[in-house]
Amino acid sequence: MTNKDETANRVAQLEQQLRDQGKELAELKSKVDPPKSTFVPMSDAEWIDRMHQMREGRMALATPPEVVRDFAVLDDRLVKEITLRDARAPNTPGMIPASQSAGGSPRSAGDGTGWVPEVPIDVPGGARTQELIERQVNAALPHGREWGKEKK
Repeated sequence: MTNKDETANRVAQLEQQLRDQGKELAELKSKVDPPKSTFVPMSDAEWIDRMHQMREGRMALATPPEVVRDFAVLDDRLVKEITLRDARAPNTPGMIPASQSAGGSPRSAGDGTGWVPEVPIDVPGGARTQELIERQVNAALPHGREWGKEKK
């Protein structure tokens, strides 16, 4: 190789290094100085207007009442019957029958405090069932059947 070729190669290498350093410098600058945001806060009136436009767009897709009336599937007699059936439905709070309402409860104390007398906790079937349950539990436990049956 000649001096000119070596010099041209060296110049090309230096130019490439400068381009690489320029890219690195641009990356560092973008990290240090991020681009400014173009966000502009919206006024309340603009927000309200945008939401109104959105609702209007939705309603434009809705079926108008005239069309519903014109193409009604149910005839008038059936609609009146459904309306009357709804009117005859019981309207007690929570649809609780009057026999089970809170005021007619057989366990209410009636003193106006809201407290109900306690109900004893018992095993259905009485003492014999309780005894059988205890025997089964004791037989299944690792201490065996003799637990609690100490010789006196």
